[in-house]
Amino acid sequence: MKPEYFLGIDTSNYTTSAAIVDADGCVIANCKRPLPVAPGECGLRQSDAVFSHVKNLPSLMEEVRGHLSGGRLAAIGVSEAPRRAERSYMPCFLSGVAAAEAASAAAGVPLYRFSHQCGHLAAAILSSGRLSLFESPFGAFHVSGGTTEVLYVSSFASDGFSVELVGGTADLNAGQLVDRVGVMLGLRFPCGPALEELANACTSRVPKPRISVRGTSANLSGIENQAQKMWKETGDAPLVAAYVLDVIAATLAELTRALFAERGEMPVLYAGGVMCNKRIRARLTPLGDTAFAEPQYSADNAAGIALLCRRRHGECCGTGI
Repeated sequence: MKPEYFLGIDTSNYTTSAAIVDADGCVIANCKRPLPVAPGECGLRQSDAVFSHVKNLPSLMEEVRGHLSGGRLAAIGVSEAPRRAERSYMPCFLSGVAAAEAASAAAGVPLYRFSHQCGHLAAAILSSGRLSLFESPFGAFHVSGGTTEVLYVSSFASDGFSVELVGGTADLNAGQLVDRVGVMLGLRFPCGPALEELANACTSRVPKPRISVRGTSANLSGIENQAQKMWKETGDAPLVAAYVLDVIAATLAELTRALFAERGEMPVLYAGGVMCNKRIRARLTPLGDTAFAEPQYSADNAAGIALLCRRRHGECCGTGI
């Protein structure tokens, strides 16, 4: 009997992704195509993102097809919106939905729809080895260029996770801050890995982070002004990079403590592209029962969507996988 495979597709604002998991939930393929961003720019317009996805998807799907050899495609999952919430919408996800609907119709297999955020949470659970979080409540942080949110995840549902927004940033997202400061320092967007490398080269004394947190709400826009001032006064790029990352880490740590104060201590899962940063992760690990996605599953990917597809298909078919 041929093994069953589950395909996940995700078309975020900066990456075209497709992944395959098998019936045991093991990742067989995790394929990605970054969207091109012009030098000096800090992002993409939605129309440009959609156009890039349309160009990326044919070759990406061909790459994925090579991993299906000897197996049978059982179902397809796709991210259709940023969050599992009413009126959550971004045009870039329509590219993936169109590809998934076409593949589903051609292959004659079911199509299941999820949110991009639920995909991030599932990928983080998978790569951190904390599969028990599918069965119990936990706190979560989704930290990227598009969102910096504090979440309470009460349960797993057939279409993803039951997520309550507890807090987050009131202005700039952590990933936006990383990219704006990185571009200011002459780095190429997206700036996360290069900014971390720059921070690791810092030999100056890094000032104590000045953060703005009230309860589970934080402000990061002032940090961009602090970084601009520090850069103008010192010309020390590694110092500026280290300071900005330390501020983000201190902000997330304070938000974690606020989550505990409001909801009680619980496991906390950190997901999203910013959480690839080892400097930030090192400052959050001592806070308690913390879990982090591996870097390839922190940044945008479709492995979480494929995993959710597998679980949803098991529920629909009564197999319980």
